Order: sequence, then C-alpha cells, then structure tokens
Amino acid sequence: MRDAVAYQPDHVDRQALEDLRQAVEAMRKSDAEFPLEKVLRGLAIDTGMTHFSNGHEATESDGNAHFPRTRPAGVTGDEWRALLASNIDGGGENGSANYALVDLDGDGRRDLVINSYTGGTGLFSYTSALRRDGGKFIGAYRGGVDDLGQDPADDPEDAAGTSYLFSTSGRGANQAGYWIRLRGRVYAAYQVGYYGVDNLYLLRPLTVIGKVPKLALHYRYRLAVPKIQSDEEKGTKTTLAPALHAALTQALALVSKEQSNDVGSQEKPLCPFPSPDSVDADELGTYYGYGTGHYTYEIVGDMPVWLGRQCHIGRLVDWFGAYSGKGKLYAQLWVRKPGGSEEPSTQTYTVKGVRSAIGVKTSIAKVEGDNGA
Repeated sequence: MRDAVAYQPDHVDRQALEDLRQAVEAMRKSDAEFPLEKVLRGLAIDTGMTHFSNGHEATESDGNAHFPRTRPAGVTGDEWRALLASNIDGGGENGSANYALVDLDGDGRRDLVINSYTGGTGLFSYTSALRRDGGKFIGAYRGGVDDLGQDPADDPEDAAGTSYLFSTSGRGANQAGYWIRLRGRVYAAYQVGYYGVDNLYLLRPLTVIGKVPKLALHYRYRLAVPKIQSDEEKGTKTTLAPALHAALTQALALVSKEQSNDVGSQEKPLCPFPSPDSVDADELGTYYGYGTGHYTYEIVGDMPVWLGRQCHIGRLVDWFGAYSGKGKLYAQLWVRKPGGSEEPSTQTYTVKGVRSAIGVKTSIAKVEGDNGA
C-alpha cells in the first residue's frame, strides 16, 4: 500500500541528483578526503529557519520536557496559533524533542520539522516533517495500517508519526541528516555511511517516501598501525616493538582497502591446526575466523597475524566509516590466539586510515540502513 502512494522522483529530482554528482566530482579533484561534506555545507539552508525545543516549566512535576508554553523567539503569532491548534508533541525520551520552522514546499509559509530522541539500545532519533495547511500542521499519508487495523493518518494525534522521514542511530550506525536546497527544492539529505562508502539519499519532505535519488561516494583507505599506541581510558602510551609492528602491518595488508567483508564464510582455516589430534571439535571454529560480531561495530575483515612462528586470528573493525579531520578513520585491530577451552584474551591495537574518494555513482533506489523504515 505504501509503495502505491509513494512519491515518484520527477525530472527535477533527477536533475538535482546530477547537480549533486557533478559538484561532488568537482570537489573530489581538489579535496578527495572531504568532498561530500564540503558540498553539503555549501548547499545547506542557512536562512529562514527558526529552531526551538521542548523545555522544562516550573509548574511541571513529572521531570519531562514539554512543548513550550509560551511562543519561542522567531515564531510568528500566526505560526504559534497553528502549532497550538495542531497539538504538537514531539514525544521522545523524557520529552527530548526539538523543532524547526522552514518553508519546505516553496508556498511562502513555513512548515514544521520535528526531531525526537527516543533512545533505546541504538540511541535512536526520528525526524518528521509536517506541512502547514490552513491553520494547522498536518502529516503526509504514509499508507498501511497499524496493529489495530487503523490507518495512522486518520489519527490527528499522530501527525508526527505519519510524516516520518528518517532515523539516525547514535550506536551501531554512522548516520546524519542535512537540509539542503537543489534546483529550487528543499531536500532532506540523509547520509548512511559504511567502511568505503557514503550513501546519500535525497528525500522530498511532505511526501510518502519510496524510491529516491541516491548518491554513493566510494573511498579507498591508506591504513596504518601507529607505532605509538595510546590508551585514552588509562591515559597511557605504549611503543610497539619493531617485530610486532611489522607483523601487524603485514596482517593489515590482507584486508580490503575499499569495502568491508563482514565475517564471511571461511572455507579454509586462517591459522593451521597444530596437529589433527590436538584440537577439540568445539575449538575448530576458532581457527577459521574471529567469531560472531555485534551490531555496535562493522567488521572489515578477518586475517591471520603471525607473531614469530605463532599464528593468531586478527579482526579489523571500524565504526561504519565514521571519519573526522582529527581522528581520520578510527578502527581497531583485534588479535587473539585460536583454540583453548576458555575465552581467549584479546590484544587491541589502534588503526588509523586516511581516505580518498575514488568514484561517485547515482541511482534511484529505496532507502537502506534507515531503522524502522
């Protein structure tokens, strides 16, 4: 049902995607490390927006933040009356929600963007957009029914829920949302990052989201194990022995510099068995790979690490391509011995990576990586 009523990208949306592609391609020639960030910064909407948040009132006793009781600065009297008439409540964990008024459809009247922090194990935040319609703000029809068999768009109290655009996770993902302008239209640019690629989706607010213009910017990394390893928690620094540093560097050369491979299916053991009779059946798997992963990090790949004549199992992990000018790509190399009936001890080494954008691809595709979509 949702696909049947979803907005279909038109020629203007496709032209906007091509404009974005050309801008990123041009930027990567002068800055291959941060072309997407610089282009988005130049396209960002920096005027005509008013921001405000839920807050605490002296009269409230539940400890939660609530929608403002008085008109925030920058909100017109007409907009304030429409907000009150719409019974806006961003919800969120303990009332953690913020709002932005901005003209999303070019009709000269500002619409409403809601960002609600819901928390949970993934530290989720959800972004919605409501259209100004007469004296109220209303949501776009999302399609489908809820658990009670009702169309949520029929519920005026669920305006934010019916206008959901995207979510971001503070744990287990590398995601962000930006408000930009292309070809005279406002888009929610939704970024979903991984090791080796940033996917950027152009979402038309105030519509039902289906397939959308997508730009994929691919990277290649120069990976290195720093000779001086810093432990921020302990506040200590350790200099790696030359032989150890060489062994870790050699192991690091075995993983892909362009895409993550997750655990994969190992047909052959990464480390040789000591002898056919020296390994218990329940320990065989420890020679094939590092083991299962976890949603909070991304597995780039497993590899053998030879420390002297002893083969260890190594795993390179990162945090979904999270990258900064200060820390670059932050990743870790985990190393442990295979075998053993007890939980093996792990040695952790910091890995740094400098990226270079190597190509841009565009398509019309469904949004992937959006929790709850």
